[in-house]
Amino acid sequence: MTLIFAHRGSAGTHPENTMSAFKEAARVGADGIETDVQLSKDGEVVIIHDEKLDRTTNASGYVKNRTLMELKTLNASSNYKGKWGKEKIPTLEELLIWLNNNQLFCNIELKNTLFPYPGLEEKVIRLIRAYQMEERIILSSFNHYSLVHCHRLAPEMETAPLYRDGLYMPWIYAKAIGGSAIHPNIRVAPDVIIRASLSMGVPVRPYTINKEAEMKRLYKLGCSGIITDFPEAAVRIREGLKSK
Repeated sequence: MTLIFAHRGSAGTHPENTMSAFKEAARVGADGIETDVQLSKDGEVVIIHDEKLDRTTNASGYVKNRTLMELKTLNASSNYKGKWGKEKIPTLEELLIWLNNNQLFCNIELKNTLFPYPGLEEKVIRLIRAYQMEERIILSSFNHYSLVHCHRLAPEMETAPLYRDGLYMPWIYAKAIGGSAIHPNIRVAPDVIIRASLSMGVPVRPYTINKEAEMKRLYKLGCSGIITDFPEAAVRIREGLKSK
């Protein structure tokens, strides 16, 4: 069965990377969530996608220049014009505590391509181990040096390179850097690549799958997982195919 990962939570319907978006993903029956982590000025692991605060909060400037206490005063649902009330930027620890009360998988993307965030890998892995979540976490990043570092620190955890340009035999590349899956942009994941990767035992979870036709194609292919902004629709479409 193709697993459904809710991109930044149910980002198509709720403020992305907030607890309300994650809870909605759980409510609608997603199999997992995808989220992003960075470090605050005082070295805390926080959940937010952009390096800048401008798009998703009522503040501006870089995440890395604010302490956790300062980040916690911001409204992370400001682009929803009050529809969901005030949402705080969660910490990874808050998310892991919540995940302990359900069975969702979690794909944590390390946002360390623009800023290297020294110590991010160690802190993320330490938290995952503290909450004994190793079996349910996938670590991904566009920074593949970071993924190699993660694999060396925690060989028991699954890592998956994110990429948006075509790779030749990406399943071989993934294994070469200690990865056990690939997370390609859907534009560089044609059927032939997905089938070949699956045949070599390397799961494929493309992003960002929001169109019904694309979901159906990937379900029928037996793709390992999809990362989508609309988990409720993805679950409905998957159920619809099952009943046929």
